[in-house]
Amino acid sequence: MRIGYPCLNWTLGCKGSKTFRIASYSDNRLIESIENNLDCLLKMLEFNVRNNIFFFRLSSVLVPFASHPVCKYDWQRHFRKTFLNIGNFVKKNKIRISMHPDQFTLINSPDKNIFNRSHKELSYHARVLDLMGLDSTAKIQIHVGGVYGDKQKSIDRFIYRFHKLDNIIRKRLVVENDDSSYTLKNCLSISAKTRIPVLFDVFHHSLNSSGESIHDAINVALKTWKKKDGILMVDYSLQKKGARAGSHAESINIKSFKSFLEKSKPYDFDIMLEIKDKEKSALKAVKALRTDRRFVKY
Repeated sequence: MRIGYPCLNWTLGCKGSKTFRIASYSDNRLIESIENNLDCLLKMLEFNVRNNIFFFRLSSVLVPFASHPVCKYDWQRHFRKTFLNIGNFVKKNKIRISMHPDQFTLINSPDKNIFNRSHKELSYHARVLDLMGLDSTAKIQIHVGGVYGDKQKSIDRFIYRFHKLDNIIRKRLVVENDDSSYTLKNCLSISAKTRIPVLFDVFHHSLNSSGESIHDAINVALKTWKKKDGILMVDYSLQKKGARAGSHAESINIKSFKSFLEKSKPYDFDIMLEIKDKEKSALKAVKALRTDRRFVKY
């Protein structure tokens, strides 16, 4: 079991998601942003290793506008050695890596133009992980997408479109239950026809489920993960007090987290904390997990 957090580290004095407005695009600005982002990424990974945090979600804007027609620069060739060095650090320290494209990445959209743009965006994410030399346990997670007036047709469209994706994408893609439209049960039905692993989101399940307990949900989700996929990935968060339903908590509640860990026994999985204060909550979670036999300590 590894603990992780997504994309940013508030403790360090750098930001690994530097970007710019598309109207001011230039090759020099692109190179400068990528250099900054990759340098900060390595610093975040080094911080994580020092603190027993071995799961991390990369920012989708490591390479700004990578899937946009405006970007014609061969950033893959320019930064090949840098990506490989970071990948070597990841492998040496047995860090689990994931990525999560934004909500506009919709492979089940009825609009073929949206699907084509989503395909390009997923291809960019897969190339980043390939450049790092990471195996197929490094995953790209997406939601099923929109309902578009007919849920079953939208599920069928997802399945059809999944098979249209390049293999470099398919081998890394996982699907996640969401907080309003697609339950864990829906994702499992997709997995049965595509063999795509199902990432279990605990918070979304609390808002939108088919009645499964945490224990039973984890049990069925982990069965969709094969050896080549690594162990099950789980997203964990809680409701932010006083905010609209679905808003993620600012900081981890250790009592609730420990309760979740008890309910999840004896299953092993990697936990991504989708909590606003990021590494601060991850550090608290690591401390809470020190007596759990499932927890990775290198």
